[in-house]
Amino acid sequence: MSAEGRPEGVREKRPARRRGTDSEPAAPDTVGAPDAQKPARRTARRFPRFTRDTARPEGGGRAAGGDAPAPARQWPILAVLGTVGLGLLLTALDAFRFGTILIGAALLGGAVVRWMLPDVGMLAVRSRFTDVITYALLGVVIVLLAMMAQPHPWLEIPFLDDTLHFTIRT
Repeated sequence: MSAEGRPEGVREKRPARRRGTDSEPAAPDTVGAPDAQKPARRTARRFPRFTRDTARPEGGGRAAGGDAPAPARQWPILAVLGTVGLGLLLTALDAFRFGTILIGAALLGGAVVRWMLPDVGMLAVRSRFTDVITYALLGVVIVLLAMMAQPHPWLEIPFLDDTLHFTIRT
């Protein structure tokens, strides 16, 4: 036993010192000091170690005010989906070429809307650049393939015809 009456090896408890966190640095005791002498608070600029949520894509805010009904707030995605639905209906009703061109045009329109407007609601899936490139590329490919569809294609690309004849020999 020590002189203070504690068993050997047991330390005296010290009061806990206040340490600064990421959002608040350790500050010296400024009790009664004027506001001008208090240190400024700083905020952490580090990314969290564990992500707890998914960030909304750039431009993923409402396309209309919060007081508008839900369809009005999401008009960009509804316009694209409605046009795609009309294109699928035309395709099902034996107007294949016009239906698929309308589907490609809907995606190209989605790319233009995503590029031009700051907030497009649920049409924003990824970053603006990625969305515009994805919508535009898919739209162009669908329109070109619809124009090349057989019989009587509107567009003929010679190297694709040669590739087809080389891979499928008749």
